[in-house]
Amino acid sequence: MIITNKYAIVFLLWALLAAITGSAQKASANGKGKITGRIIDSATGQPVQFASISLALQTEDKEINGMMTDDKGAFVLTNIAEGTYKVNVFSIGYKSGVKNNIVISKTSPSVNIGDIKLSSISSKLKDVTVAADKNTIEYKVDKTVYNVDKDVTSQTGVATDILKKIPEVVVDVNGNVELQGNADIRFLINGKPSTIFGNNLADVLQSIPASQIQSIEVITSPGAKYDAEGAAGIINIILKKSEAEGINGSLSLSGGTRLENGSFNLSARKGNFGAHAFLSGNGQLISTTLNFINRSGQDTGSTYSHLLQNGPSNYNRAGYQSGMGLDWDITPKDIISGDLGYSYFSNNNIGTFTSENSITGASGNVLSDATNAINLVQNGHEAEINWDISYKHTFNKKDQVLDIQVSSPSWNNFIHYIHTEKNLSNDSTYSGSYGDNPGSFKEKNISVNYAQPITENISLEAGAKAVLEHITSTSDVYLLDPAADNYNYSTTQSSSLNYKSDVYAAYLSVGLKLFKWLDLKTGVRYEYTQLNASFSPSGNVDIKPYGMFVPSATFSHTFKNEQTLKLTYSRRIHRPDYFDLSPFVNAGDPQYIFTGNPALLPEISDKIELGYNKAIKKGGNLYLTLFYRVNTHDVQPYSTYYPTYKIGDSTYNNVSVTIPENIGRETNIGTNIFASIPIKKKIALRSNISLYYRDINTGLSTGGNISGFNYNLNLNGTYKFSKTLTAEVFANYNSTRINAQGTYPAFFSYTFAIRKELFNEKGSIAITATNPFNYYVNQTTNLTGNNFTVVTTNQFPYQSFGFNFTYKFGKLDFKNEGSNSNPNDSEEN
Repeated sequence: MIITNKYAIVFLLWALLAAITGSAQKASANGKGKITGRIIDSATGQPVQFASISLALQTEDKEINGMMTDDKGAFVLTNIAEGTYKVNVFSIGYKSGVKNNIVISKTSPSVNIGDIKLSSISSKLKDVTVAADKNTIEYKVDKTVYNVDKDVTSQTGVATDILKKIPEVVVDVNGNVELQGNADIRFLINGKPSTIFGNNLADVLQSIPASQIQSIEVITSPGAKYDAEGAAGIINIILKKSEAEGINGSLSLSGGTRLENGSFNLSARKGNFGAHAFLSGNGQLISTTLNFINRSGQDTGSTYSHLLQNGPSNYNRAGYQSGMGLDWDITPKDIISGDLGYSYFSNNNIGTFTSENSITGASGNVLSDATNAINLVQNGHEAEINWDISYKHTFNKKDQVLDIQVSSPSWNNFIHYIHTEKNLSNDSTYSGSYGDNPGSFKEKNISVNYAQPITENISLEAGAKAVLEHITSTSDVYLLDPAADNYNYSTTQSSSLNYKSDVYAAYLSVGLKLFKWLDLKTGVRYEYTQLNASFSPSGNVDIKPYGMFVPSATFSHTFKNEQTLKLTYSRRIHRPDYFDLSPFVNAGDPQYIFTGNPALLPEISDKIELGYNKAIKKGGNLYLTLFYRVNTHDVQPYSTYYPTYKIGDSTYNNVSVTIPENIGRETNIGTNIFASIPIKKKIALRSNISLYYRDINTGLSTGGNISGFNYNLNLNGTYKFSKTLTAEVFANYNSTRINAQGTYPAFFSYTFAIRKELFNEKGSIAITATNPFNYYVNQTTNLTGNNFTVVTTNQFPYQSFGFNFTYKFGKLDFKNEGSNSNPNDSEEN
């Protein structure tokens, strides 16, 4: 494995060197002249990112130099000989632009042509202007953007239905998300952290309607400006918000056999003042999952246990989100904005199982055999209030910006369970418990960011941030006394938690151009973490404060013909949260017990990534990625089998106990290939292939090493019958995935959809069908540990049929050119 890792690094460096050598040989004009400028949208005044710039002699059309604009719409053409030139500009969704008669001479070797304004290719309707569509997937230097309005098959779905279509993102049947094979993702909403992601991520993502999402941004190698939390990277969910003048909005309603959701958005803007509000909700109807567990364990050297457990569980969930916000351009250079939001989520699970537990001797003779009936009810809810205020000031100098943000998300949650076991042979209830677990989470974020151009080719960014968290939780557990037929409070299993986490950070980032063709953005972030935890009855936990430097660097070069090559290095961390650290023992299912580990260390992730992007004519795109990632102190759940396990005054027999552990070292080497290919005018295909090799060295006395390949394949096809009628099909396959103790199951799904535009494209109806020919998806998990094996098979009801209606209203006149407002300016630091 060490040899493989070395070859991977050599290959990445070799690929970068080849790109550098090739770019150095690129033909260009021979001279010392320079042309600079900026490309902006003629309607909004916003920069046009990654537009193609082509330089030619005024009297000829042959390109002699070229590049793409940066994320601020700027470009710099160098090494230009004396003469008269023209600059041609091309960008998808815009009419082409040109600047003629640019003279480079000895007396004027450097010319700034100012702003070139591009007009959107648009069609004028009665009272709505619809601009040309963006590509469904846009690749930018630092992130991938998925534009949801182009997605037909997700119309009646939720956030996870969109995420599974994004390159390098994998979603399993339970809604768990991985990015480049790692589940430790930092999720943001509108560029800001939200506490709703801290409790049950899968449930939250499956409770956000797709109709409420404008786009999703994926950042696999975040720079120094971003929080270091999240070993895999960052996924930023951008909710819908209009920047148009006047009053406008949208309504979306979906109904189906499995999911029901809806959203309403309203925006109003007059001059330099704007307001917006939204309400969205989602519910999953009751669905029945069939569960089968087969576990074998060696109790001692001469006896063996065998557990067979099966039965159905009924699950449903619901949630809604609401919010409102204001933004005010106090002056052309000063903007203040604020948002207030409220979210609520709930879930309910009822299971009835039959459990047979037998013990045999060395010769196979049966020593005991008992069949029991288990009833388990689990439900919970959580509510979040989130407010934030931001202030942005732009200076006279271009790209000099000061940004200050303050936010305070908080939630309250409640979890309840009740569990009983009955012996079927004599129809008597012999064991039972129930527990209530209320908790609260409060967080304060204060950040300051400042950007300062030093010279034309050097820029500086700096900032600081404080994140203050306080979590309290109480767990009251009651145990059944079968003789008295009542429940008594358990002092040994009940617990309380008081947890504080303070993170203070500062960063410095520099962007510069090297050798006139290589763009470099490098920086370092320092984060100091101070934790204080008290668990009752365990008492205070000694968690030493620690500081960490988090470096990052991105090298990129743009070729002609819309090609970009980049090489990045980034370091990320994962701090164990209070669920990982809490020693509270969850014995809701007495055969499978879960508890935290106060001794956990933070996980460190170092990654090198090489990416190549090539724009294809008519809106197509090709993107290739290679990555090499090493996680040390990797945090994973680890299960151990015990013939007997004691918690306070209770003893559990033949039980599997799962505890999060620092398993040691995990290495991943992978590639991702994405292609978007338009075929004629009516057909378009998108395909994504992710493949990575994983090697895990647990470093634990009860576990060894495991390695293997994992892959994900998906295909999306679109056919336009007419301008207003579109059909789409999407198929996705996730291979079996390895973890520290075995494998997680493979997963295949497919969706058909058709959408019809109505009312001059103000409205639409869509019909979707997911897995229409297979009601259940079978999932088998294999885990192996010291003296035990477990095979778990679940049959999930995944088939669904849905209907969506969407209507947009209002007159869309965009803001005056030169406005400083940008709905996506807010970024975590």
